[in-house]
Amino acid sequence: MPRRSKRRVVLPAQLKQVHLHAAGVDVGSEFHCVAVPPDRDEQPVRSFGAFTADLEALADWLSRCGIETVAMESTGVYWIALFELLESRGFQVLLVDSRRLKSVPGRKTDILDCQWIQQLHTFGLLSGAFRPVEEVCVLRAYMRQRTMLVQYAAQHIQHLQKALHQMNIKLDKVVSDITGSTGMAILEALLEGERNPLKLAQLRHPQCQNDEATFAKALHGNWREEHLFSLRQAMALYKTYHQQIAECDRQIEHHLGSFSSKSDPTQPAPKKKGGKPSRNQLRFEARQILQRITGVDLTRIDGIDDHTALKILSEIGTDMSRWPTVKHFTSWLGLCPGSRQSGGKKLSGRTKPCANRAAAALRMAASSLHRSQTALGAYLRRMKARLGAPQAITATAHKLARLLYFALKHGWNYVDPGQNWYEHQYQDRILKSLTRKASQLGYQLVPQLSP
Repeated sequence: MPRRSKRRVVLPAQLKQVHLHAAGVDVGSEFHCVAVPPDRDEQPVRSFGAFTADLEALADWLSRCGIETVAMESTGVYWIALFELLESRGFQVLLVDSRRLKSVPGRKTDILDCQWIQQLHTFGLLSGAFRPVEEVCVLRAYMRQRTMLVQYAAQHIQHLQKALHQMNIKLDKVVSDITGSTGMAILEALLEGERNPLKLAQLRHPQCQNDEATFAKALHGNWREEHLFSLRQAMALYKTYHQQIAECDRQIEHHLGSFSSKSDPTQPAPKKKGGKPSRNQLRFEARQILQRITGVDLTRIDGIDDHTALKILSEIGTDMSRWPTVKHFTSWLGLCPGSRQSGGKKLSGRTKPCANRAAAALRMAASSLHRSQTALGAYLRRMKARLGAPQAITATAHKLARLLYFALKHGWNYVDPGQNWYEHQYQDRILKSLTRKASQLGYQLVPQLSP
């Protein structure tokens, strides 16, 4: 049988090479595989170690090969050091979602992976993940560190409760928060050696609902030394983490001073919202700083306080031009309805699974509006009665995201129209819908005359 002659594959005119000086990197924990165009080096695919000297050698090799743009897969946290080094060297670096690269043809190896990434990037078939500017990246690192410290401090509150329960001290039954003023005063006295329940009960705050007799009964327990030791260590660790949180807040406040100002100097400073302060709140006044760097008061949006606004800005930044429309923004957050269709039939409208920290903060803000006498609160309660709590929270978070987008992009200050306005608008929509349906059926709605 005669052998077939190898024909040169000619690509169609529609498929053009967009990035002629592109490289692809398959990121690993111990080594990185890098592929460049075949005509740039005798060995177009090379492997480099993960040490800093190896990363610098990788960047030098890419410079000698005339590479201008690099695409890499987001693998754990191993890509961060290489990404930052290549970006500092002047390369255009694209961080690609691994879900876009899972369909690699043939057997899967590190060499084939980097070649496939390089080939897709050459033809412009890859899009980089969102990464804010450098100053926002620094703020994001500080805020994520703070969130981690708050979570670790919360674990030691559980350790405090466990040690108290082992001694049959029912402090959590007479106070709502054992880390409040009453709870901390009793715990401090207990660790200093006080064992008399009557004297410990006298430390209660005058506004506590339970009287001293109930406190004394709850503070009568079994003072075993090993449980006291666990309680002492848990208290020390809890205080240590809150000291670290305070230090992190000072660092955040110092870094926010480096942001450029967008606010009008003649604009009045925002008024501080009322409410009970939280133990995990920021240790500095952030509302004025946020208004200075954004030009608007984001805390005027119901459900969003200064901590929530700072957490969201640390994830998305202040430049909304990265998303062409508000629909792109809500889709990136994973808050918009899904659009799974096949054969002209809608299969599902569920939102896509997304581990977006900004979306999580918006959901937390939406969940705080259950009893709010505002338009957003009325919307949440109506959607909750219709769809259930989880979907109602997502729908309200979607509304908050839209308000946030327009506020940052156009400098709009939100004004709550009120719960009555929303209910009136809702009744008008229902009336128009019923009127239209009645007209289609040949009927006419007649208002009922009051007696």
